[in-house]
Amino acid sequence: MNVLILGSGGREHAFAWKIKQSSLLDQLYIAPGNAGTHELGENVDLNPLDFEAIGSFCLDKNIELIVVGPEAPLVEGITDFFSNHEKYGNILIVGPSAQGAKLEGSKAFAKEFMIQNKIPTARYQRFDKKNIGEAAVFLESLSAPYVLKADGLAAGKGVLILDDLNEAKEQLSAMILNNKFGEASAQVVIEEFLSGIELSVFVLTDGKDYLVLPEAKDYKRIGEGDTGLNTGGMGAISPVPFADKAFMDKVEDRIVIPTIRGLQEARIDYKGFVFIGLMNVNGDPYVIEYNVRMGDPETEVVLPRIASDLLQTLIATAEGNLANEDIKIKDEVATTVIMVSGGYPEAYEKGKIIEGLEKVNDSVVFHAGTKKSDNQILTNGGRVLAVTSYGTEMKEALQKSYTNIQNISFEKQYFRSDIGFDL
Repeated sequence: MNVLILGSGGREHAFAWKIKQSSLLDQLYIAPGNAGTHELGENVDLNPLDFEAIGSFCLDKNIELIVVGPEAPLVEGITDFFSNHEKYGNILIVGPSAQGAKLEGSKAFAKEFMIQNKIPTARYQRFDKKNIGEAAVFLESLSAPYVLKADGLAAGKGVLILDDLNEAKEQLSAMILNNKFGEASAQVVIEEFLSGIELSVFVLTDGKDYLVLPEAKDYKRIGEGDTGLNTGGMGAISPVPFADKAFMDKVEDRIVIPTIRGLQEARIDYKGFVFIGLMNVNGDPYVIEYNVRMGDPETEVVLPRIASDLLQTLIATAEGNLANEDIKIKDEVATTVIMVSGGYPEAYEKGKIIEGLEKVNDSVVFHAGTKKSDNQILTNGGRVLAVTSYGTEMKEALQKSYTNIQNISFEKQYFRSDIGFDL
């Protein structure tokens, strides 16, 4: 089978690495890919949002399966484009329809879906220009900190958590009236703050049946001890120690099953990943958000823990045959530590030479923001590399990642030395 992966980050490199291991694979293409995926398949200069160009490429290369990495193509309707186009109707695709992708594309839609399906989540209201005057009253009914979420996609930057009521009111105005996050914040969801510890649960569904993948915990803040600005993720751990069988049974009964049932009842075409961002509040799971693809950097610890053939499972998902599939999970702990460009998540420079990758031993390095130029590997993003390791326990795996990070260098590199500190 010929497979096309859309995307260019660490998540897509991890998919390429795992799919490459399958005996079912013939040719692997990644669009646009990075310096890491270049070693596993053929990188293709295609924009993941240019559906016509992707379609033509698929016909030319006899692509039988598309795996969509990032959320934007799904929200923009790539699955509908292929399934409704007679030329491309036979190409399988892993990813929900545009209606299903609204679970990530619209915070308000997701919250309404949760309420309708009795899925535990934080109390909330949504506001826009028409009812912004009522927002102050709702904010005053909440206790600090105050959570403001841009309704639409904002490249992971549309959530503000603020301790001061007046600042929350000011930021709400900035979001709705001054387009702080562009069109994404024309509508804003305000919700009560849930106090607890976060984790991510990943489900693969064909719209009828589902498989629960290994859970993970990621670390979003740039600074040690979870301080400073939010990033796309500075590291991740899987499994999560507190997510024992009793807790995961609650997740499945209260959240996973009602989510899949809710999609069915709403007649939403959904063949792909459901990423459920959870908060463990005194032993009970609450949904913070849905994503409609795998997380990054969580993918870099989830996929390495899958022992079975992922490509076979993805094919079954896209064909609607997941009922007959099983997934084997490794007992080992997987950890990843992200190396980022100096200045990230604010201004940073690209094009720095990366050295020492050949010295890495007993870890897997997934490329997140890299490119190859004149036989050199250069930085090409804020998050540059994800150094993933296995261990019988978390400390052992982390030690391997940190030891190998010492072998890798690029100008102004930065990483957090405390991943897993709260576990």
